[in-house]
Amino acid sequence: MYDGLKDYIEFLEEKGELKRITDFVDPVLEIACATDIESKKPGGGKALLFENTGTAYPVITNMMGSPARIRYALGVDSLSDVGDRIDKMVGSVLGAGHGLRDKLRMLPLLSQASSWAPKVHRGHAPCQDSVQYAAQLSQLPVLKCWPKDGGRFITLPLVHTASPKTGIRNVGMYRMQVIDDTTTGMHWHMHKTGAKHLSECTHRLPVAVCLGGDPVYSYAATAPLPEGIDEYLLAGFLRGKPVELVKCFTQDLMVPADCDFVIEGYVQKSEETFLEGPFGDHTGFYSLEDRYPRFHVTCITHRFDAIYPATVVGIPPMEDKYIQEATEKIFFSPIRLAIAPEIEDLFLPEEGVGHNFAIARICKQYEGQAFKLAHALWGAGQMMFNKFLIVVDGNVDIRDWDSVEAAIARNVDTSRDLLFSRGPLDVLDHTAPEPGLGGKLCIDATGKAASFPDRSFDQVIKVLYDDAEFKASPYRKRWLLGSNCDPLRDHRIEEDGRLVLNARTKRNMSGFSRPWPDMVSHDLMMVKRMTELVKD
Repeated sequence: MYDGLKDYIEFLEEKGELKRITDFVDPVLEIACATDIESKKPGGGKALLFENTGTAYPVITNMMGSPARIRYALGVDSLSDVGDRIDKMVGSVLGAGHGLRDKLRMLPLLSQASSWAPKVHRGHAPCQDSVQYAAQLSQLPVLKCWPKDGGRFITLPLVHTASPKTGIRNVGMYRMQVIDDTTTGMHWHMHKTGAKHLSECTHRLPVAVCLGGDPVYSYAATAPLPEGIDEYLLAGFLRGKPVELVKCFTQDLMVPADCDFVIEGYVQKSEETFLEGPFGDHTGFYSLEDRYPRFHVTCITHRFDAIYPATVVGIPPMEDKYIQEATEKIFFSPIRLAIAPEIEDLFLPEEGVGHNFAIARICKQYEGQAFKLAHALWGAGQMMFNKFLIVVDGNVDIRDWDSVEAAIARNVDTSRDLLFSRGPLDVLDHTAPEPGLGGKLCIDATGKAASFPDRSFDQVIKVLYDDAEFKASPYRKRWLLGSNCDPLRDHRIEEDGRLVLNARTKRNMSGFSRPWPDMVSHDLMMVKRMTELVKD
C-alpha cells in the first residue's frame, strides 16, 4: 500500500485523479465550496490538492470521491474482491469442524490473520518529525465548510480512545469544532464507542487524534465493525500488511507512525460540555446545535512534509457516497451470514445519505419473510438508523429505481404489505418527533399470489413536496423524502388504499416543536469564483 498520504497523492497524480490548485484558496468557505463543486461532477471529479492555504500546510480533499479513488485507497482492483475474501474467511471459520484435521486446515488462516495485526514501529516515527508542546490549532488549515457553520471543523479525524475497563482500542471518526487554540468539541453521539469510553472513565479520558497517513485508516475508522474489533486489524487486512504504531508523547495511546498529524489530548469527564454547531452535515442540512464534550490539546506532532486531509459533506452526491458504496460491498457478506441469510443483495441508495433508504432482494420462501428481515436489520448495528426499507425478490434490479417502483406497483397491497415501526434514528435526523427516535417503514414488494400488473407506482404511493420542489429531479425528491418524512407520523392511507407520505417542510407544522434546519448552500458569487477555479 502507501507510505503515507503524500505517497497516495503522488499515486493519484500518476493516475490522472488529482488536480493541483496553486492559487490561494481560503480554508474558510472557499476550499469547501470548490470541493462541493468538484465532487458533483460526473464520476466524482478529481481529488483536489490546495497548495496555497495561508498556512504551512497544503490541504487535500475529495481523495476517495470516485469509483477509482476509493479502490485505490483500499488497494484493490474491485470492491467485490474484498467482500469475496471476507466471505471465504467467514465461510472457513463457520464450516470448520472439531476434529484435528479441521483444526490443521485452520492454521493457514490463523497465520494469515496474525500478519494483519498492528505492531510496534521501530525507530523514528515520521508522524513525530516535529513535536510541539505549546501547539496552536490556528496553525492548521482547518476548514469552515458552510456559511452558517458554528466555526471551523476538523472533518477527517481518526479519534483514538481505549476502554478504561478493558483497554481495547477504538478508532472512530467524529467531527471536531475548534473552540480556541487548544480546545475543540468532540462530537460523540450517545451510541458511539468514544462516548462509552468517556462514561467508563472516572476523571480524564486520554485521546489521540490523527490526520492523514495511509488513506485506508480513514476508511477503517468509518467502517461498521462490531465493538471490540480493532479498526487497524481491518486496515491490515485491506493493506495486506500490519499497521505500525508508535506511542504518543503525552497520552498513553498508540497511533500509526505514518500519519501526517497527531493531536494529543484528553477529555475531562466532569467538565461542562460545549454547545457545538450548527454544522452543514452529510444530510444536506445544518445539524442542530447540541452539547458535546470538550477536547483539550496537550501536544501536536507532525511530519515535516505534512498534508492536511479534509472531507466536505452536504447535499448528495459527495465523497461519502463512494465510501458508503465500499462499505455496502465489503460488509454485505457478514450481514448475510450473521443476520439474514435470505438476503441476495442489499443497496443503500446515495439519496438516503447512508441510512434513510435500504433496498433488499431476498430469496423468498414464505409470506411475512420481508417483515422478518426488517426486524433483523433494524436490530443490527448501524442499520438501526434505517427509515425506509423496501424488500423485493426475483429478478428485480435493486439499483434501478424504475425496476423497484415497478415491483411496488405490481405487488404491494397497502392493507397487507406495510410494516410501520418505531425505533432509534440517527441523532442528525431533523424530522424525527424527538432526537434519535422516530418512525420506520418496511414495504414488502415481493411477489404475491395476487398481483396488480396494470397498476402504476403513483397509484400505490404518493409523496407530497413543498411547492418550490414541484419541478425537482426524482433524485432530489427521494433525498427530500428520506430527509423530511417520518414514516410513522407523516403518512396516511386514502380510501382507495394509496399510501400518502408527507415530505414537506415541518417548520410550521402543528405539534412539531423542534427547530427546523436550513439546507446548506454557498454564496452565489463564491460559487461562480470557485467554479472558475476548478474548471477542467
